[in-house]
Amino acid sequence: YRLAEEGPADIRIGNVASDLGIVTGSGEVTFSLESGSDYLKIDNMTGELSTTERRIDREKLPQCQMIFDENECFLDFEVSVIGPSQSWVDLFEGRVIILDINDNTPTFPSPVLTLTVEENRPVGTLYLLPTATDRDFGRNGIERYELLQEPAARSSVFELQVADTLDGEKQPQLIVKGPLDREQRDSYELSLRVRDGGEPARSSQAILRVLITDVNDNSPRFEKSIYEADLAENSSPGTPILQLRATDLDVGVNGQIEYVFGAATESVRRLLRLDETSGWLSVLHRIDREEVNQLRFTVMARDRGQPPKTDKATVVLNIRDENDNVPTIDIRKIGRIPLRDGVASVAEDVLVDTPIALVQVSDRDQGENGVVTCTVVGDVPFQLKPASEGEGEPQNKRKYFLHTSAPLDYEAVRDYNVVIVAVDSGSPSLSSNNSLLVRVGDTNDNPPMFSQAVLEVSFPENNLPGERVATVVATDADSGKNAEITYSLEASPLSSEAPGGIFSIDPDSGDVSVQAVLDREQRDTYEFQVTARDKGIPSLQGSTTVVVRVADRNDNEPRFMQDVFTFYVKENLQPNSPVGMVTVMDFDKGRNAELSLSIQPSDHDQAAGIFSIENDTGTIFSTVSFDREQQTSYTFKVKAVDGGEPPRSATATVSLFVMDENDNAPTVTFPSNSSYTVLPPSSNMRTVVATVVATDADTGLNADLNYSIVGGNPFKLFEIDPASGVVSLVGKLAPKHYGLHRLVVQVNDSGQPPQSTTALLHVFVNESLSNATVVESQVARSLHTPLAQDIAGDPSYELSKQRLSIVIGVVAGIMTVILLILVVVMARYCRSKGKHGYEAGKKDHEDFFTPQQHDKAKKPKKDKKGKKGKQPLYSSIVTVEASKPNGQRYDSVNEKLSDSPGMGRYRSVNGGPGSPDLARHYKSSSPLPTVQLHPQSPTAGKKHQAVQDLPPANTFVGAGDNISIGSDHCSEYS
Repeated sequence: YRLAEEGPADIRIGNVASDLGIVTGSGEVTFSLESGSDYLKIDNMTGELSTTERRIDREKLPQCQMIFDENECFLDFEVSVIGPSQSWVDLFEGRVIILDINDNTPTFPSPVLTLTVEENRPVGTLYLLPTATDRDFGRNGIERYELLQEPAARSSVFELQVADTLDGEKQPQLIVKGPLDREQRDSYELSLRVRDGGEPARSSQAILRVLITDVNDNSPRFEKSIYEADLAENSSPGTPILQLRATDLDVGVNGQIEYVFGAATESVRRLLRLDETSGWLSVLHRIDREEVNQLRFTVMARDRGQPPKTDKATVVLNIRDENDNVPTIDIRKIGRIPLRDGVASVAEDVLVDTPIALVQVSDRDQGENGVVTCTVVGDVPFQLKPASEGEGEPQNKRKYFLHTSAPLDYEAVRDYNVVIVAVDSGSPSLSSNNSLLVRVGDTNDNPPMFSQAVLEVSFPENNLPGERVATVVATDADSGKNAEITYSLEASPLSSEAPGGIFSIDPDSGDVSVQAVLDREQRDTYEFQVTARDKGIPSLQGSTTVVVRVADRNDNEPRFMQDVFTFYVKENLQPNSPVGMVTVMDFDKGRNAELSLSIQPSDHDQAAGIFSIENDTGTIFSTVSFDREQQTSYTFKVKAVDGGEPPRSATATVSLFVMDENDNAPTVTFPSNSSYTVLPPSSNMRTVVATVVATDADTGLNADLNYSIVGGNPFKLFEIDPASGVVSLVGKLAPKHYGLHRLVVQVNDSGQPPQSTTALLHVFVNESLSNATVVESQVARSLHTPLAQDIAGDPSYELSKQRLSIVIGVVAGIMTVILLILVVVMARYCRSKGKHGYEAGKKDHEDFFTPQQHDKAKKPKKDKKGKKGKQPLYSSIVTVEASKPNGQRYDSVNEKLSDSPGMGRYRSVNGGPGSPDLARHYKSSSPLPTVQLHPQSPTAGKKHQAVQDLPPANTFVGAGDNISIGSDHCSEYS
């Protein structure tokens, strides 16, 4: 597109959409100006390109400043064409050529132009005139020049000529057309006009003043022959220094003086500028005093006459110092300490205050500007000291030694960057710095160090020889050879055993290996020392203690302390009571030694469900109470399984023997309570009457029986052997001893507490057995007689003696009658109180052994000593039976016994408190049902027939106390 400059806002340039062939109006395609928006804008819907409010001035556009072709001055822009929802975007570039308009007027450099023309110049002499400038170009540029003369001067001596230059410019020239005489006219004033080719054209004019100069006939003269001045260095270009003045008596060009350098060096001409017209000497380039401190040269004053005349003067220019140079710091080696490329190598063991480098500080400035102060900055162990104290040393050039100010330690700091700062005394002061890298050299002053004083390592047993146990690593703060470490094994200070046979170490890597197979059960800990030595000179060393703890593997079975455990336990132990403890151990450790115990059933399964075992203690418990009489021993196995993988196990046999407890009373197997023995009265002393035979289900002392007669032996006729139970006759038999004797025999065991059983031994003293039925009736009767009542001999013997006494005297008879009356009265009294006594021909009201009801509120009386009342004679009772004559058993005690002669004489009479109720004792202490005693009536052909039911048909079971039996005077035997 093309656009003229200086147009108003919103000038239409063109339509991008139509030029691109894009149909607009639907709103689906939009336009966006991506660049060139400073001067241009676009309608995003129609694509119309127009100008903004910013004015376009072609002459001020940067890209058009030096362009004189209108086709080359343009504005570039970019337009993006955007599809619906920006589904596509196309970018196009465009250019707007800015067309020039005639908006600038051509102008001369000055409104008054002066031209000097020597008098007497020949006609045709040509003088170039200053050209005008026009910011426009082309036809709007300069088209012509015109010289406007006064009307009176139409025949002027000057004429204007315009020449075309090679670059297309127009050069105005003034030509002398006539003679010039300064004495007649020394000046001419003309008007010079310039016009461009624009429409409308623009023009301007300037005054052209032509001065006619004189002929040169006087030389210039300087005011002084020598000019001298001071100049501060680094003065900026254009700074005036001095003005040289010369005068010329001539006028015009002959009196016009120009100043030029005469005898001057190239540096003078380069650094200074001399104004030809004014004679001002000024700075052309900055002068550095350090390069040149004085300039001396000549200046010539020359007029413009032909030939020109000259004069010269000498100029001396002294350069004054300014603080424009920073101090310089030069660091060099000193002595044997090497320094190369800014790095000094210093051993860490150098002494304090050792010089390690030479520092030279200089400043090119002079005076105070060159006085330099030097120091070391930062926290480094170095300081500067003057190299010499001489007074003749220049202030701007000093030397220092860099000394160490503290000990160096390679292990702490290996490199120091020593920064040295130098500051001059100028105002303002200038400073500079230089640095030296001090590299501390290592000496072997550090031994190898281990991170741990004691290194504990866990290593499994049953290893393969050569396996790596651990790697020990030591560090050495030194470097190089001083830090190269070798390892070795030594015995631990706490153990004199050398580790060489079992362990080895790689001297370079520190790998500790085991050379033997380790067995934790033999030894679980090994301790040795690893020594690390460096390769420095002298060599230093460090050590650490290595403790190898052998880790367990499940390589040992559980082991019982015994293959067979034998335990003895008392019978009748409470269920869930401990019966024994097994000890099992496993030489392994941890889970491998965690044992699980269990009871293993035996072949006979006798321990199944009976025993259990506590896993933690090995205690065996029983779930039942033992009865030795049922089973005397148990045998089973205990199994121990460890927790290893795979688990290992062991078994042990447990033999449990049940120890006897005195829990069984003796049992009398002979005689039975209903049997009897016939003893002739003529028997000799020590005649064996009978042998009481008893057994005890217990063993040992609990079954060691002793026999004693505790009742029914008031005449001391009989005694019993305590060990054998043999009953012997020890007294002489008399007539009063004829009849039935009931001996109460007590059998005691030796247990603690002892158990006892009471049995009845009936002995019938008579020459012969004429009527067995009568004896059997008396035996049956005795079974109903309390044990406290003696049955011994003929009860009618004393009564006959009393009857014979009645015949002797009346008094004795009366006393006998009275005695009989008393006997009858007491008999009746006793019969009325004995509800359970047996009476022939009368039906009993109740069973003989029905317990009497006692007042529970009445407590048994205690004796004065607070002892309990004596225990009843019978704590339990067994059934004693007698046979009917026809061999049948009595069904109940209610059957009449009238067919047995003499039975009416034997009645069971309850006595006082000393006569025990057998039925009550039995019923209250025995879990068996109430039993009954049946009298026995044996047939005539059967002697001493005894019917016995066991157990315990013939036994009275007592608590083991000695039984005291007293006489019951209510008995008919008394």
